[in-house]
Amino acid sequence: MNSKFFYLYLVGGTLALVLLFCEVYMPHKAALNNLSSFGYMFAVVLLFFLAFKTYHKKEDSELM
Repeated sequence: MNSKFFYLYLVGGTLALVLLFCEVYMPHKAALNNLSSFGYMFAVVLLFFLAFKTYHKKEDSELM
């Protein structure tokens, strides 16, 4: 996968995680919408997985 999208996936996953926490812990919400919560959870898992797959550690053999 292309490593130039690593930070985009990482920021997107973090933003989705923050939105999930805001939705779950907001005191003014009377009822929790389970469908949108699962949507945020799916987005968090997907974006962090894509960030993991695009991360590339340079090895010493690649420098030569």
